[in-house]
Amino acid sequence: MTTKLKTQILHEVDNLFNAETEFLKELTSHASTRGNEQSAQKFMASELSGRGYEVDSWNVNVDDIAHLPGFSPVIGNYEDAINVVGAHRSKSNHGRSLILNGHIDVVPEGPLEMWDTPPYEPRIDNGWMYGRGVGDMKAGLAANLFALDAIRASGYLPASDVFFQSVVEEECTGNGALACLQRGYKADAAIITEPSEEKLFSSQLGVIWFQVHLKGIPVHVERADSGSNAIKAAIPLIAALEDLETRWNAKEIRHPAFSKHHHPLNLNVGKIAGGDWVSSVPAWCVFDVRMAVFPGTDLKAACAEIEDCLTAASSTNSFLRNNSPEITYHGFQAEGYSLSEHEKPETKIAIQTLEDAHKLVTRGQLSQIPSTATTDARFFGLYADTPALVYGPYSESIHGFNERVNLESTRRVTQTIALFITDWCGLEPI
Repeated sequence: MTTKLKTQILHEVDNLFNAETEFLKELTSHASTRGNEQSAQKFMASELSGRGYEVDSWNVNVDDIAHLPGFSPVIGNYEDAINVVGAHRSKSNHGRSLILNGHIDVVPEGPLEMWDTPPYEPRIDNGWMYGRGVGDMKAGLAANLFALDAIRASGYLPASDVFFQSVVEEECTGNGALACLQRGYKADAAIITEPSEEKLFSSQLGVIWFQVHLKGIPVHVERADSGSNAIKAAIPLIAALEDLETRWNAKEIRHPAFSKHHHPLNLNVGKIAGGDWVSSVPAWCVFDVRMAVFPGTDLKAACAEIEDCLTAASSTNSFLRNNSPEITYHGFQAEGYSLSEHEKPETKIAIQTLEDAHKLVTRGQLSQIPSTATTDARFFGLYADTPALVYGPYSESIHGFNERVNLESTRRVTQTIALFITDWCGLEPI
């Protein structure tokens, strides 16, 4: 495309940025934690429909995807787990097709009194917008949508099919993105606008979630030595998992992409509950664990090693030897993915296209970094042989208090995505 047209598209992003900011404020005001995404998805579907896209909104059905590679086990049902896809169908279809993916679900906000302002009343201060999910990753959804708007405002549409995806379940399983694949949405490349500080994720880790269930012997606390405290029994097991974390981080067994990272695999005991009464020795305890693994790790082998670790730790405890912990897997069973190792000609072309767009917008080189988190990129890269580029705006305090996204970074990302679409998909007149 001509420099003149690209310059016009960049100007249209600027012209539409106030509207994009208002859109982001509205989207962030929806408290779309897991199971509560419906109002945000209804808003998204309305916005897509109003722009003339072919809108597909459906309830994710576990039975449709449970047999597929990449599925993560769930506890409970998926009532009202709504995915939304807006499809642009090209008339000429002479370019490369594209998926623009983002997730609508956000993590819980935590104690409200620990936020400076309410998390679902987004505010702007000194170039930042604050609110739960504004960075992770509703700003990315806004960038994807308004990149397409800017192209349309310039008098053009993508010259290939483009699928705008707003999915659920990214924060706990990724099954929303998997459901999009099962429904037939595939393309030559995917862009996921997760908060990446305007850098490209070269690799990402896999993640395993599991629960450890412990049973104790309840007695009155006056005779505590005759019972068995299920909460205390968790302590040596957590210590054993921390030792396992240390072994898995050993430099000699690291994936090459993470060889220089000081501590790539992070164990987190994210939840714990137990007991029924303060003056009773607790009869039960459950703790939830997140553990990361390197790309290429066999998840079944990793789970077996986790189980062996807990079994060995239990053997040193007189009570646990006869009351073994029970392990339940739910949530992430996510493999790692390396874009840098994706052996397909389109991968290099897609990366170069993004590099060119980024350089034109920022006047700087595109940095590539490994991520110690997981994203939905693995579904496209591993199970659909589709290069998946994770690239999004600069954000701070994601999953924390006073989450925020930099608005100028969001503007630049919107411009970069618009130029990527221009070169990757080609353009056709409206």
